[in-house]
Amino acid sequence: MPSATSATTADQAPPTTPTKQPTPAAPTLFLALIAVCSAVTAANIYLAAPLLTLIARDFGSAPSAVAWIASVAQFGYAIGLLLFAPLGDTVNRRRLVTGLTLLTTAALAASAGAGGTGTLAVAVFVASAATVIPQLLVPLVAERAPAAHRARHVAVVISGLFAGIVAARVVGGLAGQAFGWRAVFLGAGALTLVLGLTTALVLPSERRPRTGRLFSGIPALPGLVRRSPDLWRACVRQAGMFGAWSALWTSLALLLTGPSYGLSIATAGLFGLFGLAASVVAPLAGGLVDRFGAARVVRSAYLLAAVSVPLFWLGGQVMWALFAAAIAVHAALVASHVANQTLALTTTSTPATANTAYVVAGFAGGAIASALAGTAYSHWGWAGVCAVAGVWLLLGWTTTSVRR
Repeated sequence: MPSATSATTADQAPPTTPTKQPTPAAPTLFLALIAVCSAVTAANIYLAAPLLTLIARDFGSAPSAVAWIASVAQFGYAIGLLLFAPLGDTVNRRRLVTGLTLLTTAALAASAGAGGTGTLAVAVFVASAATVIPQLLVPLVAERAPAAHRARHVAVVISGLFAGIVAARVVGGLAGQAFGWRAVFLGAGALTLVLGLTTALVLPSERRPRTGRLFSGIPALPGLVRRSPDLWRACVRQAGMFGAWSALWTSLALLLTGPSYGLSIATAGLFGLFGLAASVVAPLAGGLVDRFGAARVVRSAYLLAAVSVPLFWLGGQVMWALFAAAIAVHAALVASHVANQTLALTTTSTPATANTAYVVAGFAGGAIASALAGTAYSHWGWAGVCAVAGVWLLLGWTTTSVRR
């Protein structure tokens, strides 16, 4: 297997020339601002999901007739990652974050004023595609963090990102019930505008000489992954981990609202609070990565996820097993994510492009596993979903273990 050093040498690129550093007197405040901005912008991707019933009622449709809007948000985010995230290596990030903030705010306002599902879907697509700001900020944090604390700094931003996802599902649903779904989109737009522009103002001003085309990072992705074994391992292992989590988590509502438990949709939605475990685990995982290395943390995360799968299976009949499994799988997911993303950000000389490859790989693994889990549930019930999650974990680990 080629070494990480040789792979990195092959990827050398002209260094960037920062002209202004963030205020060194307040690195903690700078990091906290980036984490909060990541939370708010990441939440935009998941806003529609808890509001589908309210949207359907407003448009005179059945909830099943508007459920596809949540999928449009995921698709828009994937497109945005491919288009905008690699630009972090070649474009002034302050201007890029400002432009994406204004575009996201306008799209969220258009979502709030949408008169039909078609208009709403287009607006949600644009908002999700432009809300990739966290994936521009994470490479920046990794670049400027002290080497001994790099994973901890990355973990702070990841904590914010997961907190935003939880807030979108839980707080967004409660706010929608109280004030209406349009008010939720307007509120999200206002928060995005304030935090996005504030973050852009404190970002370092950079002159980034561009030697190729603006979107040259997109066709460079396959070659970059091929030349860097560490990046390849991070991509595949996170695809396996995120796929297992997605298979279980996207199908859990079917179990909770089905004959086994018969919970209401609102009560089942409160299971999203288990995602807060991810926000708690992330800083701890960052410290472990800095101390013991990414490989050992990923190995431990995979073991924890493997334990969670039989617990989820048992949870088909026993509620306490679901509680334990939900905490375990979220802890495993975020620990793996902190370790793998830190590795992806430091294994090449183009961290934004490498981060794009990493996030897209994880997203693809999750999307495919979720689709398979839905089919498995319809044929074999909850046991089929658990089987998909177990197979995904097995593939993610064994594929990277046998490559030479």
